Amino acid sequence: MPAPVHVSTHPLIQHKLARLRAVDTKPPEFRDLVSAIARGLFFEVTRDLRLAPVAVQTPLTQTTCQQIADRVGLVPVLRAGLGMADAMLEALPEAAVWHLGLYRDHATLKPVTYYNKLPPKPDMDVGIVLDPMLATGGSAIAAIDILKRAGTPRVAFVGLIAAPEGVAALQAAHPDVPVFLAALDSHLNDIGYIVPGLGDAGDRQFGTV
Repeated sequence: MPAPVHVSTHPLIQHKLARLRAVDTKPPEFRDLVSAIARGLFFEVTRDLRLAPVAVQTPLTQTTCQQIADRVGLVPVLRAGLGMADAMLEALPEAAVWHLGLYRDHATLKPVTYYNKLPPKPDMDVGIVLDPMLATGGSAIAAIDILKRAGTPRVAFVGLIAAPEGVAALQAAHPDVPVFLAALDSHLNDIGYIVPGLGDAGDRQFGTV
């Protein structure tokens, strides 16, 4: 059985998603919304990280607390995943960031790798692939392929919006990888865009529409 697909029902995420989709949302607000939604999803994807005890001196006494024991790697797919990584780093500054440059060839809809900053053996226990849009699934599958070939023990995918076709392709290729989303939309149109979607997440973040 494939790993679960988690679609957030949190009211704040759904509220912000409405503005994220709106055609009149300008890049500064769009970037803020991407950050806010990604930060909320980060708390969901990290729910099962391993903890280790740590001694802490409070103003009154010493006590035992918990700290994250897993080494977390954030893997944003350039360029649209950058805003998600920045937001997650605010929540966990100790995380490493490994950039992957993948773009979708508009003729074939297949991913093309043009940049890879992963070392031969990434030093992470959990790799979290970040890509706002899971459309055909090609870029996500390619990114996870790279992480697994590098020996990453656990991998998860976090996106903002997905199409059923992309989810199905990702689960077929990597059934062990859990998927975390803000929304699962209706379908892909004939040129591979998610409907109703929000357009091109990279263009809308960086004002290159």
